[in-house]
Amino acid sequence: MAAKVLVLVVCTGNICRSPTGEGVMRHLATRRGLGEQVEVRSAGTHDYHVGEAPDARTLRHAHQRGYDLGAQRAQLVTREHFGEYDYILAMDRSHLRILRNMAPTDAKARVGMFLEPSARWKGEDVPDPYYGGVEGFEQVLDMVEEAAGRWLDLIQAELDPSAFRLES
Repeated sequence: MAAKVLVLVVCTGNICRSPTGEGVMRHLATRRGLGEQVEVRSAGTHDYHVGEAPDARTLRHAHQRGYDLGAQRAQLVTREHFGEYDYILAMDRSHLRILRNMAPTDAKARVGMFLEPSARWKGEDVPDPYYGGVEGFEQVLDMVEEAAGRWLDLIQAELDPSAFRLES
């Protein structure tokens, strides 16, 4: 069994979508008993908000669903992250392009879309709620909750493949 899986969730400024992804995935991992085996962080592709807490609306909507994002602070994704993390998950296609362009050739991290394992939103971008209303923040939470649970299914199978074998 692998010691720990490191996941980095990435959006533009690291104050709305990626902190939501980080907080929800961390919460769900802890609830599944994977808190010691799965470490989740987030970062932004742009340095607009480095050092800032998540957007107040992000904090409020996450809190209403039982997620505490208050300790998070925005950071910028760096080339070093590609050697540290196992997964780097982009919230939309523009982030994915940026990540693929900055990834070193010897990157350890598997780079992909956050919604890749989603049954409902596979192939879609997580929309940026920053300039919208309440419904945008709720939609982000809906999308992130579903995809985060599916990522954890995959990671859990990676951590303990024997738990998912069918008996003959």
